[in-house]
Amino acid sequence: MGPPRGPLCWLLLLTAACSGILLALYSSAVGPYPGPRSGARNATWSGTFFGREVSNAGTRKSPHCRHPLSLAIQKHPHFRALFNLSTPVLLSGGLFAQELWDSLSQYKAPYGWQGLSFQAINSTLSLLNDSESSKLFAASGKPLPNCVRCAVVGNGGILNGSRQGLNIDAHDYVFRLNGAVIKGFEKDVGTKTSFYGFTVNTMKNSLISYRNLGFTSVPQGQDLRYIFIPSDIRDYVMLRSAILGVPVPEGPDKGDRPQTYFGPEASAGKFKLLHPHFIGYLRERFLKSKLMNTNFGDLYMPSTGALMLLTALHTCDQVSAYGFITSNYWKFSDHYFERIKKPLIFYVNHDLSLEATLWKDLHKAGILRLYQR
Repeated sequence: MGPPRGPLCWLLLLTAACSGILLALYSSAVGPYPGPRSGARNATWSGTFFGREVSNAGTRKSPHCRHPLSLAIQKHPHFRALFNLSTPVLLSGGLFAQELWDSLSQYKAPYGWQGLSFQAINSTLSLLNDSESSKLFAASGKPLPNCVRCAVVGNGGILNGSRQGLNIDAHDYVFRLNGAVIKGFEKDVGTKTSFYGFTVNTMKNSLISYRNLGFTSVPQGQDLRYIFIPSDIRDYVMLRSAILGVPVPEGPDKGDRPQTYFGPEASAGKFKLLHPHFIGYLRERFLKSKLMNTNFGDLYMPSTGALMLLTALHTCDQVSAYGFITSNYWKFSDHYFERIKKPLIFYVNHDLSLEATLWKDLHKAGILRLYQR
């Protein structure tokens, strides 16, 4: 449910709204989750991971969980065919090779590196060689729980008055994203943050759009980790500057000081980077929207919330989702921190109706616990 992606997007969205496309797309997308379909807009997604392959170091299939999501996946014929829990979630320097460059150069960001600078990609990934870079739940001096329980907190209005704060904070890890306002809403959304997920564009738009509503800075903390979603070259450039602790040297963020956003700690282990192949895998298997076959296809990508929730579903033993779209979304404001109720708008850069159906089906299958009211 993040803000639209730049001036061109606003212009196209206005055109779409005037012609009634938004409502038509929403209505046509409602229905049973269709699973993977053929006829993708771009070249066929190979699903092959090049470079030095590693098992997903963040994925845990613990026998100590009473109801692990991996077991629920195996019991469900539809989702068993979709999930590949060994898919590498994060991209680190150890995976960078000529084969990976050749593979990802076939696809536009966020699914690849087509048209992006080899030097920018290479110089960024060369800094992600810390032992923590390839692991989501990296060693922090204490052993991982026997059953890793994760909460992913979206920003949906359903959380306003929910009093779910204590339940959220009771999880081992808490994911937040975009305009994650906490102050004043602790009883509803909790206070704990383990991971903050974003693109540079959604982070900056959130800081501008929601500043007056309480989002004056992104979450910070010694144990907090940042998950970059590489939607553009600017994400790689910002990530490199954040690790080095220097101002951004070029592009639309030139002169920005990453410490302003992420705090003074600039070690590589502080930052994670979603693998473009993983993002493509999620789109093709779980969120292959009809929007991809429209004039707005180049704008479409899964929402930041969807990417964070599916990341958790590929790395945690149990996952609960709070503040995500449900079938009665119209009862609630767009965001939980809004003082005046605002309706949720279905922009063409995301397919929220498809996401809603997916969350409902995952909840019904026992793979995900979706907070509803």
